[in-house]
Amino acid sequence: MPAPAPVKIRFDDHGLVPCIAQDAVTGEVLTLAYMNEDALRLTRETREVHFWSRSRSEIWRKGETSGNTLALRQLRIDCDGDALVALVEPAGPACHTGERSCFFGDLETGTSPQPEVADALAALERTLAERKAERPERSYTVELLDDPALIGAKVREEAEEVVRAAASESDERVAEEAADVLYHLAVLMRSRDVPLAAALRVLNERRG
Repeated sequence: MPAPAPVKIRFDDHGLVPCIAQDAVTGEVLTLAYMNEDALRLTRETREVHFWSRSRSEIWRKGETSGNTLALRQLRIDCDGDALVALVEPAGPACHTGERSCFFGDLETGTSPQPEVADALAALERTLAERKAERPERSYTVELLDDPALIGAKVREEAEEVVRAAASESDERVAEEAADVLYHLAVLMRSRDVPLAAALRVLNERRG
């Protein structure tokens, strides 16, 4: 079966196409801006995201002033050709306010949105990195990071508990014990400075 023909980009009447920047590792939506043909060309050539500023009428490299650049991993186009997704590796907060994402407000409540399931592992990994760097007193995470043997023992213990829960306990208990496994496994990986993304990449490779 022949490969499908590539989708042609459909720029709007102003010569622009919207582009969503999404963290290539965590899947978090970081920002939305616009590209014209030159911004898109520079993005592809330099592998750093460039946008067209509608307010200043000029091309700008994301993070040119702040240093919070977006390194391009992949560009995706939607089925109609009128929108792009840039999968990126952010060098810092994507929003000019200092927030990680520009989408940090809940439209209905005006407050910060509650964490969603999709954010859980990324948020956990950032928290563990903070604990390792800041080392607050009486932190269980720091205690584990300081004792590799204890981390290993806890991973084994929690794995046994989730197996027992799956054999005879409620679905809620299985979820709770699985969460304990994920937490302790994430701490173990952080102790070695191995990102969770490394394990996820292995899963993708095996799926292929």
